[in-house]
Amino acid sequence: MVLLQQILFVLVAAAAIGLFAKKIGRIRRNILLGKDEDYTDNPGLRWKNLLLLAFGQKKMFRNPLVAVFHFVIYAGFIIINIEVLEIVIDGILGTHRVFYQFGGGFYIFLIDAFEILALGVLAACVIFLCRRNILKLRRFLSHDLDGWPWSDANYILLTEIILMTLFLTMNASDTLLQGRGYGHYGEHPTGNFIVSQWLHPVLGSFSTPTLTGLERTCWWLHILGIFAFLNYLPYSKHLHIMLAFPNAWYARLNPEGKLRNMKAIQQEVLYAMQPETAPPPPAEGEAPPPTPKFGAKDVFDLSWRNLLDAYSCTECGRCSAACPANITGKVLSPRKIMMSTRDRLEEVGKNISANGSFQDDGKNLLNYITVEELRACTTCNACVEECPVSISPLEIIVEMRRALVMEDSNVPAEWTGLFSNIENNFAPWKFSPDDRDRWATEA
Repeated sequence: MVLLQQILFVLVAAAAIGLFAKKIGRIRRNILLGKDEDYTDNPGLRWKNLLLLAFGQKKMFRNPLVAVFHFVIYAGFIIINIEVLEIVIDGILGTHRVFYQFGGGFYIFLIDAFEILALGVLAACVIFLCRRNILKLRRFLSHDLDGWPWSDANYILLTEIILMTLFLTMNASDTLLQGRGYGHYGEHPTGNFIVSQWLHPVLGSFSTPTLTGLERTCWWLHILGIFAFLNYLPYSKHLHIMLAFPNAWYARLNPEGKLRNMKAIQQEVLYAMQPETAPPPPAEGEAPPPTPKFGAKDVFDLSWRNLLDAYSCTECGRCSAACPANITGKVLSPRKIMMSTRDRLEEVGKNISANGSFQDDGKNLLNYITVEELRACTTCNACVEECPVSISPLEIIVEMRRALVMEDSNVPAEWTGLFSNIENNFAPWKFSPDDRDRWATEA
């Protein structure tokens, strides 16, 4: 019977890890569809960002109470994985509480700590469920979250509650069986654990076979739930649990609010102001230089860093809550910009998986993000400043606006006079450069 359980466990674990690795491989491929950019400079500062933004969740602590609850869930997810490691080893080797042999006292201390964390995770998840579904905070009521995104968050919180309940029930059943000296349970006398012991009055009346079945059921459901959760992550906004770390490492180190110039346009402006520096036209029969592309029409035109941002988005809505355009009733929502970019990237990825390479589907990012949304942005950088995992919706907005203007000539009518003046007079005003200082002599 034990051997059969070991074989079953190994098969389930291999399938879960294999499916997860396959999906993560596709996500990595999708991210690398973006243009190459170098984010390997200043490793010291990058380690600092990793520790403060990802591990320390620095930006979350602008709201200390919420940050503490979030940190408890985060710490529970990270630290309780040590207990998951023991379950995996037990499942493969057919052992029971294999880590107990390395030091009973320290082992009991660890499990007590895990149980306190599990209780904290339970409380935090209940509070977050209430915030979303009863208090209904404004940033959770946006139409950005209609449908699946709204359900996704609830599913994760409910799953966490179930997993922690299974963990505590498993421990309570185990320690009761220890007290009865039943089978291999009596080989590891841990005594009662700090939280699960409070379930003893409820479970203590169960017969030994019933308790054994309950302990084994909770053990299996707990690890199967974790394997299911592992494979759910890549389809959920909670992928940020993993991607927050590379996102923090590859954080943008430029001064806040600095926009990236387009070198090709910058050079053209210099040529216009200093014609003598312009290169000679190509000789007869010589191919002209390739025409550069300006801005981004589709995910291929964005950088891999922008695409990593899209997958790292937590959908928390802090960016949209801080956006002045959104606050004043404009259609722009920086959160939706990231969600729409991710949706388009996923569609492109499915196209590649189905066809071996991308086949033109007649779509681009403008099928997901409207011109009205892009023009509403004030480039104030508030969304970037508020994001807890260093995402920049602003970069995507600016690149798409550049494509609209410079590739498609898609501009409001009011802008055409401005552009004409800049092209002819090198200034937004309709005055010749020679006449620009005449007002001083006429005064």
